[in-house]
Amino acid sequence: MNRINEEPQIHDDPVENRDNDDEEDDDEDDQYEYGDGFLVDSSDDGEEEEEDEEQRHCNEKKSRNRRKKDEAFSLHEDDYLLLEDNNVDFQRNKYKRLKKSSEEEEEDKINEDDDDDLSHFIVDEDVPGDHGWRRKIKKFKQGTDSNALRYANANDIFGDPEELLKLRRKDLAYSENIERKLEDEFEPIVLSEKYMTEKDDEIRKLDVPERMQIFEEVTGNARVDDISIEEESNWIYARLVQEHGPSFLVNKDDIVRFLEMSHVQKLEIPFIAMYRKEQCRSLLDSSDDDDGDFNLDKKLETKWHKVLWMIQDLDRKWLLLRKRKTALFGYYTKRFEEETCRSDLNKSLFESVMKSLKAAETEREVDDVDSKFNLHFPHCEIDEGHKFGIREFANKFGYSAEQLGFALSLEKVFDEFEDAKKTPDEMAVNYKCAMFEDPQVVLKGARHMAAVEISCEPLIKKYVRGIYMENAVVSTSPTTDGDVVIDSFHRFSAVKWLREKPLKKFEGTQWLLIQKAEEEKLLQVTFKLPENQMNRIISECSEHYLSVGVSKYAQLWNEQRKLILEDAVHGFLLPSMEKEARSLLTSRAKTRLLSEYGQVLWNKVSSGPYRRNNNNTSDEEAAPRVLACCWGPGNPETTFVMLDSSGELVDVLYAGSIASRSRDVNDQKRKRKDQDRLRKVIRDHQPNVVALAAANLSCVRLKDEIYEVIFQMVEELPSVVEAGIYDLPVVYADESLPRLYENSRISREQLPQQAGIVKRAVALGRYLQNPLAMISTLCGPGKDILSWKLHSLQDFLDPDEKYEMVEQVMVDITNQVGIDINLAASHEWLLSPLQFVSGLGPRKAASLQRSLVRAGSIFVRKELLNHGIGKRVFVNAAGFLRIRRSGLACSSSQLIDLLDDTRIHPESYGLAQELAKDVYTHDIVRDDEDDAIEMAIEYVRDEPASLRKIVLDEYLRSKNQKNKKETYSLIMRELSCGFQDWRSLFKEVDPDEEFYMISGETKETIGEGRIVQATVKKVTSGKAKCVLDCGLPGILLKEDYSDDGRDIVDLSNKLCEGDIVTCKVKSILKQRYHVLLVCKESEMRKNRNLGDVDDYYHEEERKNVLIEKEKAPKEKKHFKSRMIVHPRFQNITAEQATGYLSDKIIGECIVRPSSRGLNHLTLMIKIFDNVYANKEIIEGEKENKDIVSLQRIGKTLKIGNETFEDLDEVMDRYVDPLVTHLMTMLNYRKFLTGAKSEIDDLLRVEKGVNPKMVVYSFGVSHEHPGSFILSYIRSANPHHEYIGLYPKGFKFRKRMFGDLDKLAAYFKRHVDDQGHY
Repeated sequence: MNRINEEPQIHDDPVENRDNDDEEDDDEDDQYEYGDGFLVDSSDDGEEEEEDEEQRHCNEKKSRNRRKKDEAFSLHEDDYLLLEDNNVDFQRNKYKRLKKSSEEEEEDKINEDDDDDLSHFIVDEDVPGDHGWRRKIKKFKQGTDSNALRYANANDIFGDPEELLKLRRKDLAYSENIERKLEDEFEPIVLSEKYMTEKDDEIRKLDVPERMQIFEEVTGNARVDDISIEEESNWIYARLVQEHGPSFLVNKDDIVRFLEMSHVQKLEIPFIAMYRKEQCRSLLDSSDDDDGDFNLDKKLETKWHKVLWMIQDLDRKWLLLRKRKTALFGYYTKRFEEETCRSDLNKSLFESVMKSLKAAETEREVDDVDSKFNLHFPHCEIDEGHKFGIREFANKFGYSAEQLGFALSLEKVFDEFEDAKKTPDEMAVNYKCAMFEDPQVVLKGARHMAAVEISCEPLIKKYVRGIYMENAVVSTSPTTDGDVVIDSFHRFSAVKWLREKPLKKFEGTQWLLIQKAEEEKLLQVTFKLPENQMNRIISECSEHYLSVGVSKYAQLWNEQRKLILEDAVHGFLLPSMEKEARSLLTSRAKTRLLSEYGQVLWNKVSSGPYRRNNNNTSDEEAAPRVLACCWGPGNPETTFVMLDSSGELVDVLYAGSIASRSRDVNDQKRKRKDQDRLRKVIRDHQPNVVALAAANLSCVRLKDEIYEVIFQMVEELPSVVEAGIYDLPVVYADESLPRLYENSRISREQLPQQAGIVKRAVALGRYLQNPLAMISTLCGPGKDILSWKLHSLQDFLDPDEKYEMVEQVMVDITNQVGIDINLAASHEWLLSPLQFVSGLGPRKAASLQRSLVRAGSIFVRKELLNHGIGKRVFVNAAGFLRIRRSGLACSSSQLIDLLDDTRIHPESYGLAQELAKDVYTHDIVRDDEDDAIEMAIEYVRDEPASLRKIVLDEYLRSKNQKNKKETYSLIMRELSCGFQDWRSLFKEVDPDEEFYMISGETKETIGEGRIVQATVKKVTSGKAKCVLDCGLPGILLKEDYSDDGRDIVDLSNKLCEGDIVTCKVKSILKQRYHVLLVCKESEMRKNRNLGDVDDYYHEEERKNVLIEKEKAPKEKKHFKSRMIVHPRFQNITAEQATGYLSDKIIGECIVRPSSRGLNHLTLMIKIFDNVYANKEIIEGEKENKDIVSLQRIGKTLKIGNETFEDLDEVMDRYVDPLVTHLMTMLNYRKFLTGAKSEIDDLLRVEKGVNPKMVVYSFGVSHEHPGSFILSYIRSANPHHEYIGLYPKGFKFRKRMFGDLDKLAAYFKRHVDDQGHY
């Protein structure tokens, strides 16, 4: 039986490969069913009888070993089934069978008969006359796909495969000890991607939500006692208030209850947000139900529960912090016990460190404690400072670093210390040693040790950190390269000149741009603490660290203490604070960027399906039949695919000529045929909407052609065209997500052997039918969703950070929408959001999906417990899995509980039944029927208006359920309309979005004032029609050509077709897809208005910098270094290149940077001694986005009229043949060395000997390196002509000669020609 998504048969050959398939099926029937069979000894009986006993014994032993070996390489049948379900390629071991038993033969006959009976499920419908242009998909029963049919019919024919498996195992006495593991058969990466490792099995089997298991693997198990939860809730509450301010209204008791539900009851966020609202009201925006009277008619909207996810993230940080502190407690204790010296000092230090570690509340504070511990308890047995007594001397300066920290934090006040009775130099003499031979060196070492101790003291760092983070400022200025690269349209333009912007003023993602520009060496970034705050730190430290004594000794020691403080603050603390500030700014910016990234994804995934009438929210309207179209350039062709209401592919049409503009007769004939085929597709399948991928400007014409086909249908056959075709809409859709699907692994599994453009069109149509399911499809192991461009700055985020946000958004929206289990079990792509259901995950969802597909359908929610999920997981997931009569369940007569078709959780079924019964008995006045509850629920579902009679607050008081308002609100809504779609209405793209999708540009890449290059296509007297690099047409009017444009009579006198013009975008006509251009010099000089400029942006700083540069002494101009790796390239000047080649052989060359800029290189070739030719290499097709891309070599290299791809080709095609011709010249019989005057003298001598001959010779031109001089005397005076040296030969008198003899012969024949010189 074929799969649903196999390649549609082309009608020219509808039975292709069918015979081969039958043969393969027969072969599979002959295979040993469970892969643990036996090998047959094929030796002849007669020969066996002739063997002696010893030989027979040996053969039997070998046979047994061979069987054991083969059995050891077999897999358990469950493993084979798991591999098949995950589409893993493998080959089973095949064994010969002696013969079939009579029962097996009978079974084969039955199977063959059953195969014939099943043939009516698949019908190939030929489309006569289409000649392979249109593919018709094999049809199945409506509402199902072939996966469901395959399992359902297999069960009917062969019975339950699980039961058969058990029986088979018993018959064969399967031996577990010789079973080969999957890890031995497949690569670890394959098993990991398919979630088939032993760890994955453990996660699947454990009855704990999968995401919680992954969460706890990282954080460890949370403590669930009251004290621990109270401590954590206090910490989380403090962090929330610190980050969002006191106006952030959150009840701390709600945080406690959230942690209890999460850690103790193992409930996930979607469950808590839906079914535990009463316990955490302040953490939810539940104003819809809480404010005022309950309104049943008000439609709810999906909500991103950001506060709950924020608390979960803080929960993770708290658990990681606690885990680290616990590990450090154990590590410090072990290290202290190993310490053998300085026991008294160590004990007090150790107790101080442990106290600080216990009090630490952030990772930064733990880092501070760890720095202090590692300083005082180094890994070596005795640290160098203690070894040479420097640490002991450092303690003589007065207060210890810890005492200074206590004083600054006002935790303790110490008595004044007694000044030393010796000067620092006198005391330093006592600590001289081999390493510290001089008292000044001893003092320097001791000061350094004291400064380090101060900089590592947690209390001091906390004090300085508070001042620094509150008052530090950041300034930016461009580097030399940055000043050139960053123009007014560059993405770094808004941060090019920032002056003293406070750290606390950085919002959004601005810091990420600054950080990136600094990495690319385009900006200089400086952190600075204002002078008054710096003096404050020094002053307060000095107040507690310096002695108040006035003696000579006190003053000398205070001088040393001041040096210590200066070194500690400027040398250690401030650099450390700058590093922390950078990290803090990065963390804040990434958090904001992640939020923006998630919001864009939320907006897309929370959009409902396309509906013909957005006011109608019925399920039938939620799944339109879609005709999706993707434009093709010819290979592939423009393609239409037809999707039924379940998103299954039913028809494919290739129409490459439908938008043809050609007036050729044959092209017009092909176009009419394509139009006829498209009309037939529309007439046969009656789509509700046509989705057209907005790929480029050709799609605008394609849309008009589709409408033309629809209008022709209405005009030609108005009587047979259904009403929906009259106004069949054609909507543009974004092609970015379908392109990701086209190239993904999941598309190859779901649509095997289909063309890429067909996969893309299918994804396009499915996105209109169910955006949530289509986006979820790309959230598999490959995480293709991360390649979807949702934010211009998303490249600053790590893949793990992005996917964590993707998962958060998908989990939140999936559970609010719910999944129709029976429908999804019949259509694989609809099950893709299953992994995001509360309690599940990719592993549990994959296992549940396989079980559901095998079962075909379920009729009661409790049946989910029989499909491999435990009670805890069931509690989390049950309310979000919809059970109704859809998919295969449509053909069943089995009853379905109406409450299973609602979001009401099974735990609240009793409340829902009681409420329905109260309404029913009030309206119908019956109370004695046995099935009153079922009738009551059915009545309420059929008559939702009956619920409006209930005043919720009064009803809750009567039932003593005042604290259950949110639960009853949900029950009433779901009884009124089960699983109503809360997603926002589908919105067609607006004109701006349409323009950017069609043009392929963004707001950042094209806009008014941006400088662009345009190619002139046609010129008239008044305007020039151009084309931009992006393909958009542009118009340049005569008056916009130059500042004196009004004086230009005819623009064609200024521009010609093919000219490339640098101009500026004057305005954009988005509805017409046209750009008005201007290239006036006055307009080109104008800078772009930056719009909303940062308050701390000051471009006048640039003027100050320029003035300072002008005052500075002029330096010698250097070349721009290039990022080029090649044996012949060096970053050297022309002078250095000359020196490099001076001692090299003639013909050697080198490539160096050019003084003309970053788009040029210079090829220097040694022509002769002290003669070097420079050839200009022009680089093309370079990216100009940043200085790094400019420093790289261009994709094309041009020397003269010759174009090369790289430097290797330059060497092969230019340098090598040129040097060959150079050596030919130097070795030629008529070549003379020397200056031109010297050669002339030699020729005069030769002329005197032979006065009747025309004497001549060749020489090197020193005036024009790279050329040669032909010198000759006809009568008395010497004459000279130049010969060019080229890879193709020698150029003489505008002729190219590949052979020097031919050049000489030509010269002799035409020596008397006039005018050649």
